[in-house]
Amino acid sequence: MSKPTDIHCTGARLYFLPLILRVPLKFGLETVTSVTCARVCLRVASSKGQTAEGWGETPLSVSWVWPSAVPYETRHEAMKDFCIQLAERWAKFDLTGHPIEIGHAFVQECLPALLKEFNSPRASNEPGRSRSRKDPASESALRPPPSALDAEPMPWLGALVCCSAFDLALHDAYGNLNQVPVYQAYSACFMNADLAHFLKPAEGSRVSFAGQYPEQYFVQPPPNQLPAWHLIGGKDLLRVEELSGSEPDDGYPVILTDWIRRDGLTCLKVKLRGNDAAWDYQRLVEVGKISLEHNVIWLTADFNCTVTDPAYVNEMLDRLLVEHPRTYAMILYVEQPFPYDLEHHQIDVHSVSARKPLFMDESAHDWQLVRLGRALGWSGVALKTCKTQTGALLSLCWAKAHGMTLMVQDLTNPMLAQIPHALLAAHAGTIMGVETNAMQFYPEASKPEAAVHPGLYQRRKGQIELSTIAGSGFGYRLAEIKRALPEPAAAR
Repeated sequence: MSKPTDIHCTGARLYFLPLILRVPLKFGLETVTSVTCARVCLRVASSKGQTAEGWGETPLSVSWVWPSAVPYETRHEAMKDFCIQLAERWAKFDLTGHPIEIGHAFVQECLPALLKEFNSPRASNEPGRSRSRKDPASESALRPPPSALDAEPMPWLGALVCCSAFDLALHDAYGNLNQVPVYQAYSACFMNADLAHFLKPAEGSRVSFAGQYPEQYFVQPPPNQLPAWHLIGGKDLLRVEELSGSEPDDGYPVILTDWIRRDGLTCLKVKLRGNDAAWDYQRLVEVGKISLEHNVIWLTADFNCTVTDPAYVNEMLDRLLVEHPRTYAMILYVEQPFPYDLEHHQIDVHSVSARKPLFMDESAHDWQLVRLGRALGWSGVALKTCKTQTGALLSLCWAKAHGMTLMVQDLTNPMLAQIPHALLAAHAGTIMGVETNAMQFYPEASKPEAAVHPGLYQRRKGQIELSTIAGSGFGYRLAEIKRALPEPAAAR
């Protein structure tokens, strides 16, 4: 059954915005110095011929979605090429409905086949199919040479991140066409199907999604301020004694203690190696000492999928409890120690979650994997808009219905990407605020957006401010943001 508010896609534009990090970010086994953001404009129309545009953006975080020995630039170019292919397919995806219905259908019915084709050696070897990127309108320009990726195809998480900018733009366009803030449109008044159409409860539970809609799982009213989590990368400096003189002199803090003082931070996320217990333990001890000296309240430990045995985490936590009990007490939760391919690494993690709340991040691609994670002992979910807005909302509803705790984690979101990220956290009801760290790694990148939304791009008194978000869609106030865009990488 359709509604007059339903939309369908009519066109897409894709832009690539390259950014350089002011300081390197140690991410798992790699060190990141640059990133490309994919920005998408999606055109939509209603059955009555009304039209609107919507915008979405995400960093193409290569090291996060695709940890590998394959050269970084090979993976980077592959993700950009896949975004170009997505622009073609989204522009032609003519399903009519609500954005959750359209976004869910695209990820379920279209994206797997696209990824399979993209990863297939035959896709780049068929007669008459050139791989030149000089003609982005050609579907033949969609995959790097077979030698680059045949040995290791792009993973599903990479496809989701590329798709997320289009899905975000779809939700924004829907709100703009119907002149409503999009979080007010996740209800029976706008949706054609309830949550039971998308979600299935865990076996043996008494949960039912019949007659349920996302708005029933949101915090109402959403807060205008959120506690901000600061990221401590593996190469980040902690104290003044660690300075070498080669650090950037750009007016922004370099060492952790200066960040805490300037931004009034109370929540710190510590990136760990996961394969060096001595280093990881000492890092937690040092950050704990600084936290106690500067009135930090909460810590979290992020192992980025590098641990294979729960004993690694358990022994570290148990040692902290004995030797540094106050630091142990400050650890609010532990994030994704284990490999993110949950179906192939079904590790029982109840022993970890018995010590501290244990949150899925990279593993939480969708609600089905959240369901599997819950059965294995994970107790919480870290939501990210970069896995699609549609997927994040469905995972939010499934997790909350089953008593799981939520967090909203960053992908170092600058510019427009920060706004849906913050809105998701405000509506989700997280365990504590939101992770937000783009201001650490490329603070100048968001200057046009910060002129309109200053509180979203700086942390003061340990919080970010959402009160400037206003209007339809995601409330970007795009007409007021003075940003010049490059030529589109794809226009359909």
